[in-house]
Amino acid sequence: MLREGEVVEELLEGDLKIIQNKSLYRFTSDAVLLSRFVKGKKRDVVADFCAGSGIVGLHFFALNPHISSVTLFEMQPELSEMSARSVACNGLHNFTAVCCRIQDIGREYDDAFSLILCNPPYETGGFANEDYKKAICRKEITVTLGEIVDIAYKKLKFGGRLALVNRADRLAEVVYCMKMRGIEPKRLQFVRGRAGARPYLFLVEGTKGAKAGVDILPDAVNVKN
Repeated sequence: MLREGEVVEELLEGDLKIIQNKSLYRFTSDAVLLSRFVKGKKRDVVADFCAGSGIVGLHFFALNPHISSVTLFEMQPELSEMSARSVACNGLHNFTAVCCRIQDIGREYDDAFSLILCNPPYETGGFANEDYKKAICRKEITVTLGEIVDIAYKKLKFGGRLALVNRADRLAEVVYCMKMRGIEPKRLQFVRGRAGARPYLFLVEGTKGAKAGVDILPDAVNVKN
């Protein structure tokens, strides 16, 4: 099933594997932090926005095998097709890989999901001297934070959850964006590279239509960063 530049890597959870390509964007520990941050509920219908190679959806399923299904939305054909082969490699039947821009997700998915996970582009600005296919995974070139939250609101059921990871310096922007679009932040956790260091990431989970009030969790330390 492998093509030029591809390797199979162990997820180290649930005996699952994932295909990665050395010439395309490879996942980082941020994706694993996100999949561990959220707890899957029985029969959750899950979407992974900006899915890339499918790491968040696959790792989340490995940790929460009781969920109902996962749909991987990724706009780059090479990454979307590769994620579909990872799904087939693992013999999973409750996964769907959809190749499209987040902005073009069809109306058939309106009010469809109880949980949306997203490891979005963190940075703004251009991509001078960068590989375009990798740059659009890091920077808001093809989709913005506001668009992601807007679309998540439309695709979530009432009471459904959106979970994001982003840079610590964008906390105010992300929280404001969610609240203004009807997704109330309910859980928040900062991530440090080592004990005592300043946070460099945060994880947030919001609920569509919920009342105000957020639970601040103890900081996580990502020693692999």
